Amino acid sequence: MAGLLRAYNAVLIRRPLLTQCATAAILFGTGDVIAQQLVEKKGDQHDLARTLRLTVYGGLFFGPPMTLWYSLLNRLKFASPTRGLIYRVWLDQGILTPVAVAYFYGSMSLLEGKLDEAIPRIQTAYVPTIIRNWAVYIPTQILNFSIVPPHLRLVTVCGVSLFWNTYLSAANAQHQQQQVEAVEGKSH
Repeated sequence: MAGLLRAYNAVLIRRPLLTQCATAAILFGTGDVIAQQLVEKKGDQHDLARTLRLTVYGGLFFGPPMTLWYSLLNRLKFASPTRGLIYRVWLDQGILTPVAVAYFYGSMSLLEGKLDEAIPRIQTAYVPTIIRNWAVYIPTQILNFSIVPPHLRLVTVCGVSLFWNTYLSAANAQHQQQQVEAVEGKSH
């Protein structure tokens, strides 16, 4: 296991964007598999297209901007480590997260071919998701920005994200189902 982690770390240093995008793709896809199999108990009714959408989102929609975001946060200089910690967490959770939550639900609507559902889905899911995000990620980011080496910060977030992605996948499916039921209710 230690050899695998050393090899991953070496690739991460040599090819950070590619490695972090691949990591995000794998963890978003895995989060969806966990959501469908352990949370929703879908068994043989597993929605492979949904898993593919989450994998694509992780690798292409989430990984590149987050790699750049963490690179930017890591380059910022502050007068003291405490000030750096406070500002990095505030920038991440106060500036990025409100945009990222809307971006996720909008991207899922786009990848599902239901762009007209993006705004209603965001309106329904935004507040509960952001509150839960802050409960998970404010403590995570305090630890991340205070003790994790800069090149491993996105990886740390991605590790926590495995559980978060499980929640996001299940929440997105729930909001998608609510929209379908609302449309069916209007047509009756």
